[in-house]
Amino acid sequence: MTERIYLDHAATTPIRPEASAAMQEGFAIWANPSSPHAEGRKAKQALEDARARVKKALGWDGEVIFTSGASEAAAIAVGQVQAGRKAVSEIEHDAVFLNGPGSYDAVLPAQSDGSFDRSDIYQAVGAVGMDPAERDWRTLVCIQQVNSETGAQLQFAKAQRILANFDVLTLSDCSQSASKLELPDADMVIVSAHKLGGPIGIGALLVRDYALLHPTGGHERGYRRGTENLPAAMGFAAALEASDWQTSAAQRAAFYDGFGDARLKFTDQVDFIGAITHPTLSAQALLIRLDAMGIAVSAGSACSSGTLKKSRVLDAFGVDDAVAARTIRVSLGWNTTPQELERFAEAWVSLT
Repeated sequence: MTERIYLDHAATTPIRPEASAAMQEGFAIWANPSSPHAEGRKAKQALEDARARVKKALGWDGEVIFTSGASEAAAIAVGQVQAGRKAVSEIEHDAVFLNGPGSYDAVLPAQSDGSFDRSDIYQAVGAVGMDPAERDWRTLVCIQQVNSETGAQLQFAKAQRILANFDVLTLSDCSQSASKLELPDADMVIVSAHKLGGPIGIGALLVRDYALLHPTGGHERGYRRGTENLPAAMGFAAALEASDWQTSAAQRAAFYDGFGDARLKFTDQVDFIGAITHPTLSAQALLIRLDAMGIAVSAGSACSSGTLKKSRVLDAFGVDDAVAARTIRVSLGWNTTPQELERFAEAWVSLT
């Protein structure tokens, strides 16, 4: 039988062998890193080594708080930030956007090209018609680096130049981009290990300075509760260090270019996530047909209670309802091969 093709890496990607091996080493260091005895100190040393390796691999010179994943990192960042006002872009992942009732004071609309309007930014930070010097509050602004449904790169740097006039903190969800792109110059960054070949169940919140957060007591310098997952932290570090892919950037770009106008276009987009629209078949039909052909992808629309609903992200990007209903997401990973890309392209042509 022909092996199945997995092209849903934006959801989760297979663990790299280097990460799996590192976790096995971690399982042998079984003590609690917070324990004061020799075994605990050995575990603590391994944990701090993993933390230093994560910082180095990501080029981060601030602090690293290990979490159980991106969702917990977002909860810590949004829930514990030292800010009087909070704003979020409308195309954030649910882990950030739906961070509990009343989490945000404003939602920042995104333009179809992934940029943000200056007047909308002023509105989000609560400074319409006000001199920035007159404001006496700090605003947290959440803008992801790469959209997980479309592969669009958000115009973070342009928004930051506008935000520079105000007292703001920036949070960027880099779950899809960490290890693949240079991190944005944000005050806090969300990273997820299982999106880059590390284990499920661990992530990190990168913080410029612990003083940006309210401490809660417990572990991770008092900013997170729960015993640290040492084996996963070691696997996380190893996955970041093993950054090789089986396809080149040119091969991935050519793959998506081959779909022409069928791919949703943005000013800047990555070469590992793409939203592709079929001329006639619904997303649900495409998923079923492709799965039967041995290919795993995901829908650009969310299926809820038996009814296909338009993705709020595609809606925010201004994608037409009829187009959204026929759109799927095809996302590549470190172990995707050129042959698999060819097989998908052939399968796509056969769908009528």
